Amino acid sequence: MKLDIVAQLVQMLKDAPDVGAIEIRRGWFGAWSTVRVSKAGHGNMGMGGGHVLVTQAPSAGAHAPTAGAAGGGAAAPAPAAVSHLLEIKSPMVGTFYSAPEPGAQAYVKGGARVNVGQVVCVIEAMKIMNEIESEVGGVVKEVCVQNAQPVEFGQVLFRVDPNG
Repeated sequence: MKLDIVAQLVQMLKDAPDVGAIEIRRGWFGAWSTVRVSKAGHGNMGMGGGHVLVTQAPSAGAHAPTAGAAGGGAAAPAPAAVSHLLEIKSPMVGTFYSAPEPGAQAYVKGGARVNVGQVVCVIEAMKIMNEIESEVGGVVKEVCVQNAQPVEFGQVLFRVDPNG
């Protein structure tokens, strides 16, 4: 893994207060590497709850998405009128998919009830389909991303009313 990528990961830690840790592991003889991002408050770096696991080949590391550098033009709106709503945010850079496969029904739609741990979407990153689970329960009031749209780290995907 190149130092510029490590520097970008460190910058991501500084810029995103909800990210608690980033763990980088390298396989035998540099054959592969693993980057694991953990949300703040999730001390266990295992594969549970709020963790994201991305596996990449070293050659692909030079072309990894840059959350810090690419985020300049895409600012996520934060309306003050919906402050009671909780947000489900993207834990990674990738492509948002509302359903498990083309033509299938969406995991959740506006007005649907979601529970903690329920899969709400898929984000494809580096040819890996990552199921994103809700960390909140309630009624989905807003789906903020269209199917097959690129998303940035920390971008709001859904707004959920916990009292709904």
